[in-house]
Amino acid sequence: MKDYMNTPTVPITGALTGIMKTTAEENKAVVLKAFNTLFNKRDYEAAARFWSENYIQHSSHIEPGRDGLFNLVRSLPDTLRYENAVIVADGDYVILHGRFSGNGQPAALIAADIVRMESGRLAEHWDVLQDEATEAQSKSGLPMFGDRFPA
Repeated sequence: MKDYMNTPTVPITGALTGIMKTTAEENKAVVLKAFNTLFNKRDYEAAARFWSENYIQHSSHIEPGRDGLFNLVRSLPDTLRYENAVIVADGDYVILHGRFSGNGQPAALIAADIVRMESGRLAEHWDVLQDEATEAQSKSGLPMFGDRFPA
């Protein structure tokens, strides 16, 4: 898997038309860098450059807008970490399968995040979250994230 989290900011195509249009690959790189900047580095000033000022948040557990998301992250323990397992993109939509660990809860959260991009920035978000199952809890016998169960 390509390491998008540590790549430099990607160029945006379409600058001559006045409409910033990004490719699916660029969108994947931007979203992973944005998640790393906000959730792992907790660099809110840098993260603000990735999220639109008009960010639309569909998650029931997060207050509206970019400020709602940033305030949620500020309220979580410094141990919070995001890891990505799978990322796919189709045009302006990016879907991620990841894990939020160190969240102050008994179990990490496994997330399916859907992000809509606009002009190279995160513009809209939906998610589905589930507590990560232990091996004893897993009816399938398979881990929800990666190739092994949580310790």
